[in-house]
Amino acid sequence: MAIHKTAIIDETASIAPDVEIGAYAIIGKDTVIESGCKIGESANIQYAHIGKNTKISPFASIGGEPQDLGYKQEKTGVIIGENCWIREFATVNRASGEGNNTIIGNNCMLMAYTHVAHNCVLGDNVIMANEATLGGHCHVGFGAFLGGNSTFHQNLRIGDMAIISGVSAARLDIIPYCKAEGIPCLPVGLNAIGLRRKGVDKESRDAIHKAIRILRNEQYNTSQALEVIEKEFKGNKYIDNLVEFVRTSKRGCTLRYKDAYHRNMSEFSEENDDV
Repeated sequence: MAIHKTAIIDETASIAPDVEIGAYAIIGKDTVIESGCKIGESANIQYAHIGKNTKISPFASIGGEPQDLGYKQEKTGVIIGENCWIREFATVNRASGEGNNTIIGNNCMLMAYTHVAHNCVLGDNVIMANEATLGGHCHVGFGAFLGGNSTFHQNLRIGDMAIISGVSAARLDIIPYCKAEGIPCLPVGLNAIGLRRKGVDKESRDAIHKAIRILRNEQYNTSQALEVIEKEFKGNKYIDNLVEFVRTSKRGCTLRYKDAYHRNMSEFSEENDDV
């Protein structure tokens, strides 16, 4: 174990013998750090379980109190998987609600100044570019990429292998497998390169592309589009996942600019007009 003499380790922390901890790092209460981890200078970790071979860069903050006014000091935590890299000044807040955790999967990368709020769940192989921000209770699917300075409303979902352009903002769910961009954040195509890199075969990529075009076709409402997709593409696990994602969306999925515009305008009612 290589722990710098200026590091502060709480007596309740459990640290594997080969973990490296840099100068002035603080390892707080109820923290578990597994084998092969490297903790950078002045990192602050508390109420967290850090998986094997994960790197926490200098000045990252893991397990701090949630920015949730309903939090009443109940016991919660953060779980970070194996082979992750949490870069400088990234923040991952612990959950609110007794016994809950903010969860980050395996092989994730959170670049500098990213923020993962309370009760978020990130799947494996997620990348958040610099200053990407997740509100509380967001769910991010396997292999998704969130561009720099992108912002996501609490409680929304981002589907598997979606890629979101930098400086985008979303209030509604973002469907799997798409390229999305803008404010509001809309699907503008297929994440073909990402899907190919993740081993999705060409036949499935073509099917997903067609399914997304059907979803965005103004000839159909969302329910009709899903029925058309289910009839045309049977037995494809990616299509099944896409349909299930849209069908179970609680916030709704932004598919066309017109949909997003009308949804936003519907919330601007006379009863809120105090001018």
